[in-house]
Amino acid sequence: MTSQVSSPAEQTDAALVGEQRASGNGAEGKEVRRLDRVIIRFAGDSGDGMQLTGDRFTSETASFGNDLSTLPNFPAEIRAPAGTLPGVSSFQLHFADHDILTPGDAPNVLVAMNPAALKANIGDVPRGADIIVNTDEFTKRPMAKVGYATSPLEDGSLEAYHVHPVPLTTLTVEALKDFGLSRKEAERSKNMFALGLLSWMYHRPTEGTEAFLRAKFAKKPDIAEANVTAFRAGWNFGETTEDFAVSYEVAPATKAFPTGTYRNISGNLALSYGLIAAGRQADLPLYLGSYPITPASDILHELSKHKNFGVRTFQAEDEIAGIGAALGAAFGGALAVTTTSGPGVALKSETIGLAVSLELPLLVVDIQRGGPSTGLPTKTEQADLLQAMYGRNGEAPVPIVAPRTPADCFDAALDAARIALTYRTPVFLLSDGYLANGSEPWRIPDVDELPDLRVQFASGPNHRLADGTEVFWPYKRDGQTLARPWAVPGTPGLEHRIGGIEKQDGTGNISYDPANHDFMVRTRQAKIDGIEVPDIEVDDPADDSGQGADTLVLGWGSTYGPITAAVRRVRRSGERIAQAHLRHLNPFPRNLGEVLARYDKVIVPEMNLGQLATLLRARYLVDARSHTQVSGMPFKAEQLAEVFKEAIND
Repeated sequence: MTSQVSSPAEQTDAALVGEQRASGNGAEGKEVRRLDRVIIRFAGDSGDGMQLTGDRFTSETASFGNDLSTLPNFPAEIRAPAGTLPGVSSFQLHFADHDILTPGDAPNVLVAMNPAALKANIGDVPRGADIIVNTDEFTKRPMAKVGYATSPLEDGSLEAYHVHPVPLTTLTVEALKDFGLSRKEAERSKNMFALGLLSWMYHRPTEGTEAFLRAKFAKKPDIAEANVTAFRAGWNFGETTEDFAVSYEVAPATKAFPTGTYRNISGNLALSYGLIAAGRQADLPLYLGSYPITPASDILHELSKHKNFGVRTFQAEDEIAGIGAALGAAFGGALAVTTTSGPGVALKSETIGLAVSLELPLLVVDIQRGGPSTGLPTKTEQADLLQAMYGRNGEAPVPIVAPRTPADCFDAALDAARIALTYRTPVFLLSDGYLANGSEPWRIPDVDELPDLRVQFASGPNHRLADGTEVFWPYKRDGQTLARPWAVPGTPGLEHRIGGIEKQDGTGNISYDPANHDFMVRTRQAKIDGIEVPDIEVDDPADDSGQGADTLVLGWGSTYGPITAAVRRVRRSGERIAQAHLRHLNPFPRNLGEVLARYDKVIVPEMNLGQLATLLRARYLVDARSHTQVSGMPFKAEQLAEVFKEAIND
């Protein structure tokens, strides 16, 4: 689990092939080797079911008790041309008997369903790794589509790898010959054959997958049984073929997890559950006003399933209508949410400014993706930070919260709701595609561990005029939080004016007075600046003399896993390096300036062109060194480790 601090050190990804703690003999006299970690990548055409295959392998791995981290990677097109490089979809899973942090830098096993999958992924595969290829697809036409003049299975180009040629399509069709399916229909189950084979290789449980298939195809029992048969045929093939003489065991990560009940969870699912929990803990209905957009749509889909928890979802005709409805729900007394990605934030910016002016609680969930414009819809990026910070007209400050792992999305949603409700303000929750689609084990919290988010609505007059008359002032503020009262429409005597024109302090009446505008702008800023957030914690192990590191790595959001894995590697090499990670980006933790001043060098890895580094330089006058990447993919730990070593020795 990424939340653990005392765990076995994460080991170099490419070295797994030789990492064996013990070996013995399994059934049929085949050797069983015990490994501490494995990285598998399933890759094929976008119609080959690679995401489903990866999800099922992940589910069984989670139920087995391994720690895990996943990286789904799929095309933006709904259906890219079959057999082409743009149409390749992949799913990478890293699982281990100890605490791990990333989906891994390089796969130890690549399952390639066609030539395009092989060509698109072979550059990531280390020498000595296993490659399982579907030989049925390595014919002249599919190979020509991706530029193979000769078959890579025959020309010696794969000599550095352990290649396992398997006619997956033929074997699947043969296994299903008694089901009366057409060849095309039978071929669709070849991903289940591959899943069965990998399940045998790594001793994964099978009962859950068979139950899943029967439930998924409950209305088509023949299709369900065909898929189960293909799955079992893959398992049996591994058990009986001589090509797979070795299977592998990766023990449960018993020491990586605190006591509790765990499940595998993706970032978007964890965020959805966090929003539901926030609504329950606030004793408020949860309202989502949203327009579908990748990679945020999963949240809309999930929340729509939970009407029994007081959740109402509204799929609007566009982004502006979605946030407009959400802001209306906030005015009406609901915990209001709108979900989107970067392009949608641009469209919502005017209404976010209105929410700042109205000072109503509203959660703006931005699942960041590659940009600008439509950009890379299915890839990840962290390039919306400055948009969230400043992307509105006028002085319109908004708090920003960023989760660091898929499971942490649950807690970040609760934290964002706390801020919105306590301080009566819209709040940005910045996740990204890497967190949204990736998954890891999550300890299901007890209800009594969750924060109390209940608020008091205004119920009567709150101000006495000079003549003694008691009235309601909608902008009379709490002395500690500077939050204005939240008056639900329909409450007798609490009628008040709302709108985007500047308000008079206290009364909320329209005001064009220059001095009042200056006061209101500064007051709204002071409210955000005064939000209580925890101090940032620094992981800086001192040497025997008590001397700490000279170099600090500071990250935010989804860079946590790669940064932490890289820091572990650097420390194992004998270097001293400190690490800190930001959840709150506006306001910054109050001790951040003092922390930065303690270090000679500050490195800020980001999946943008240096947006956090720009903010740090401006706020704290610190020479923050950016290390940036905007490839649409997360950082690799080994690459970051080299960057950190160079900085330490610079």
